Amino acid sequence: MPRGPATTKVRRLPRMPKDSQPPTALQNVLWRLDRLERQVRTLSELVRDHAEDADRLVRIVAEDRDVLRRELLREHQAKLRVRKRERASRFQSRADQLGGNVNHQPLNGLKK
Repeated sequence: MPRGPATTKVRRLPRMPKDSQPPTALQNVLWRLDRLERQVRTLSELVRDHAEDADRLVRIVAEDRDVLRRELLREHQAKLRVRKRERASRFQSRADQLGGNVNHQPLNGLKK
């Protein structure tokens, strides 16, 4: 939905009474100049609004990306903790099976 000056009506110069002369060339030039200045002002405001919207979108995307990155990092760290616990428990069970001497067989179960 447009905001600000884009929703305002264009102000026009007051009408001349019927018995007066038509506007002179100078009055036409002044009217056109005034109209162009208003259009430039409106366009500048629209460009500024667009830039602010783009900045907001970039910030939102960056925040979302950061949230996703942190979430993936947490999941990865949780997997690492699980693997570490499993490895430690396997190591402990093999140590128990060998009677405390763990140097005879590698952890992955392969023979040397």
